[in-house]
Amino acid sequence: MRRGCLPAPAHFAESFLGLSFLAFHEKVAVSRAMGCIPSEWRSRTDLDRITMLDWLQEKQQPQAAIDRFWYPILVSAVNEELHTMAAAHGLQVFWLGMLSQSDSYQMGLPSVPLRELYSEQGLGPNIQIHYRSPITGISLLNGHISGLESNDRLIEADYYVSALPFERVQALLPALPIQWKVFEHSPITGIHIWFDRPVTNLPHAALLDRTIQWMFNKRGGRYLQLVVSASRGLTEMSKQGIVKLAVRELSEFLPAVRLASVEKAHVIKEVRATFSAKPCLDAFRPDADTIFPNFFLAGDWTRTGWPATMEGAVRSGYLAAEAVTRAAWSPRNFLIPDIG
Repeated sequence: MRRGCLPAPAHFAESFLGLSFLAFHEKVAVSRAMGCIPSEWRSRTDLDRITMLDWLQEKQQPQAAIDRFWYPILVSAVNEELHTMAAAHGLQVFWLGMLSQSDSYQMGLPSVPLRELYSEQGLGPNIQIHYRSPITGISLLNGHISGLESNDRLIEADYYVSALPFERVQALLPALPIQWKVFEHSPITGIHIWFDRPVTNLPHAALLDRTIQWMFNKRGGRYLQLVVSASRGLTEMSKQGIVKLAVRELSEFLPAVRLASVEKAHVIKEVRATFSAKPCLDAFRPDADTIFPNFFLAGDWTRTGWPATMEGAVRSGYLAAEAVTRAAWSPRNFLIPDIG
């Protein structure tokens, strides 16, 4: 899909109408549902209590439109199945990413490797990174955090920000009044395959109606990375079984795969990749401030207003930084308003 000459929210209309994998009546149904998002995103109060599938069925979406349009976008963006994710997050993805502005889909890419971008030099002169220093304990004194235990030493500071996932925070600081049981994980599986010859010149692709959802060409068409979000069906499958499945599905889209041999393959199962953005969860997601005046929470699972995305994680960092400045009696604003 490409931006056309029409203004938002119709800027994708031309390329959308040209999609070959949807029938005309399916495109009409999708367009009708998309037209409801701007008003309902602002006005409906039940979107956090129903699933995205509930909303799509309410809008009488054909099954093919659900499988081939709504599902590939949303399962990747939210890392959850349509019958499990809250409709609020599903509508949010389309409103902020596709409808609110004609350029809201654009992304920035770093021009240097991440190891340079997030190095001490890249982050600034006052940053010190302690590698291989897991936090094994948090010390309390008079209702405050008095230090972090790591590698048999106590790290002391004026203020502390935790960006740990929720299960690690619970283990280290169970005194926090958070309803931990309502948080669940959703997995992501990455599959890396090296062929003995190039099998495609596409930079990336979505594989419709298959287990494999996305393909990324990492090196000359010989090294492909495949991604499966909300991959619960793969967590118990063997590496060999997953690779065999991936090669079979790739061959259905890329005929050159049938003539190629797999030189090596690697499967990464991130069983605890993100939190599950299910209905009614937002009320239990904690703010950056905690009951400890000098301890703050960051992470995509906190109350960012977003599902488990990089954008939500960044917002949590801004919110935690704002909370620290308030605690230090020097309040500052860092959060960038949503584009919509």
